[in-house]
Amino acid sequence: MRVYLSIDMEGIAGVVHEDQTNPIDPRCAGEYTRFRRLMTLEANAAIEGALSGGATKVLVNDSHWTMRNLLAEELHPAAELICGGPKTWSMMEGIELGWDLAACIGYHAMAGTANAILDHTYTDRIMAVRLNDQLVGELGINAALAGAFGVPIALVSGDAACAREAESLLPGVRTVVVKQAVSRRAARCAAPEVARGLIRQAMHDVVVAGRPGVRPFLPKPPISLEVDFSSSVHADHAAMAPGFLRAGPRTVGFSHADMREVFRAFRTMFNLAGGD
Repeated sequence: MRVYLSIDMEGIAGVVHEDQTNPIDPRCAGEYTRFRRLMTLEANAAIEGALSGGATKVLVNDSHWTMRNLLAEELHPAAELICGGPKTWSMMEGIELGWDLAACIGYHAMAGTANAILDHTYTDRIMAVRLNDQLVGELGINAALAGAFGVPIALVSGDAACAREAESLLPGVRTVVVKQAVSRRAARCAAPEVARGLIRQAMHDVVVAGRPGVRPFLPKPPISLEVDFSSSVHADHAAMAPGFLRAGPRTVGFSHADMREVFRAFRTMFNLAGGD
């Protein structure tokens, strides 16, 4: 059993504010240093669960911000780590190498979700994303890319809003709730050690079970992508690429039969808009 892990940070137990997830601003260094360690420990819990369930290979992709967050020297030695950027497949780099199942650890809800910790979709310049007219966030976009490579998302951890989003999108997915949002920057959190125990057990269970009940997420082709930006000037820039369609004052669209090309288009859109 080969297991792929994408690890984000906003959905880690205890994280409630951007200062705890910001690797750029030196004023946030103390908070960020604490929480990147907790991020690493949740990654380790998922690795440990996968190994105890019978995984023969585990790859971890650091998927937050600069993608240089996980402490390599503290990561479980049985796993390989992908970190840094740019990466063609971004939060799902390495998914193309062939895996039996994937898990998304420390994820968060899509932009515009009420009572969700630090809700956003890749960048604060994006207000909404639709695949075939279905609203999706980072989880949905990444799950569709994984699906294009034949890999199902079997487990998602994060706050309760993220769990609801996962369950509505991915039938059969196992979810682990590590906190309940009170507002965008406040939550009732499980103790980090408790959260890690829940992730470890859930990861063990899904690896033991294998793939029954979960299937790759495959939007029906041709796949239409629409991105609503927070400002019309972002759409001005994003719409400059050949093949992109200006679908509204703040909306840019693209369509293709292959989700891998749709993902490339999405990345290009928000890069042109200044979002990366």
